[in-house]
Amino acid sequence: MILIKNTQRIIKLPLKNLRAALKKMLISIKHEDFDLGVWFTTNRTIKRYNKRYRGKDAPTDILSFQHVETTGPLPNEKNLGDLIISIEYAFHDSPRWNHTFEEHLLFLLAHGIAHLLGYDHKTEKDFKIMHKIEKKIFEMANFV
Repeated sequence: MILIKNTQRIIKLPLKNLRAALKKMLISIKHEDFDLGVWFTTNRTIKRYNKRYRGKDAPTDILSFQHVETTGPLPNEKNLGDLIISIEYAFHDSPRWNHTFEEHLLFLLAHGIAHLLGYDHKTEKDFKIMHKIEKKIFEMANFV
């Protein structure tokens, strides 16, 4: 199940299209039966989470939280994790990437899903591997 929460009121979002794109993304990575949470919020809110979980007192575009079962893995547990995206940040940052706002949202979702799968970009080698995964996920998510 894909759970989308939108608590920002700055920019109207095509939530139906985003949900359809997320379904395509999960299918592309063979995780269509996994749960995924996505929260669209503001710079103020994401700044609070960025400070708490990453020690960075600044807003960011996206935060990814892998699902971790504290009592040990359950055999039927199919929860990929949660993503928090600042719509303000994404909107203002999209021109820097030569993306439309909608393309940038899809890119951020693909980026976040790659993180949930365990990929990171701490080294140049890691970045190249993660970028291939992101690109595959992004390309599967054409707006419908």
